[in-house]
Amino acid sequence: MSRQFSILTYNIHKGFSMGGRQFVLHRMRDALAHTRADLVFLQEALGEHESHARRLHEWPDYPQFEFLADTVWPHHAYGQNAIYDQGHHGNAILSRWPFRQWENIGVSPYPFAASRSLLHGVIEMPGADQRLHVVCVHFGFFGAERRPQIRRLSARIEAHVPHHEPLIVAGDFNDWSGRAERDFNAELELSEVFRSLHGRHARTWPAMAPVLPMDRIYCRGVAPLRAERLGLAPWRRLSDHTPLQAWFRL
Repeated sequence: MSRQFSILTYNIHKGFSMGGRQFVLHRMRDALAHTRADLVFLQEALGEHESHARRLHEWPDYPQFEFLADTVWPHHAYGQNAIYDQGHHGNAILSRWPFRQWENIGVSPYPFAASRSLLHGVIEMPGADQRLHVVCVHFGFFGAERRPQIRRLSARIEAHVPHHEPLIVAGDFNDWSGRAERDFNAELELSEVFRSLHGRHARTWPAMAPVLPMDRIYCRGVAPLRAERLGLAPWRRLSDHTPLQAWFRL
């Protein structure tokens, strides 16, 4: 069976515009719903924040990933990767289809570094008798931090993703040097979708005038059909990142 679907990856900056000037989560929800993506990979999604909840009258009564999922994505998974006095944030995956399973794997190499994790889910694709592996990532700012994180991701995939089952890895790689690209090509046979289709990585940060290719979508075992950087209105005035969306055939 041939089935087309789309995924979107987006660092939502905890629901605030660039510089933290405005709380824009409601506008993000509307914009995400209009993309009609089947799967959404989120980074920096707040699960809880006590002071924001007291200060902002439009703060939702439930975690940001549930608020964004609304009635569009009935299934979701969330993995904390930063916990502090006021609450916590992390990665999330929103899905139109149910998860068979999911797991959050911590990949912070040093106790003094910002907490990071990999969120690995297995999706039941309807009518296809096929499992789709999805991994949402948010890697560190520094190469010395990213290198062991990339190794942990590679080890996770090798150990838990059979080579005949389709795989998508997406998120904020903070990897403007392209190191992840070399490792993924050499070890995992993953290809970056935007680069495969357009000959270069998408520049996604900062949203107002993107310069650095921070966000990526990698795949294996699916056929990429199209990839876009969503850089026009309303996206440039929401998070400090712009989203990437890609369409595939299973």
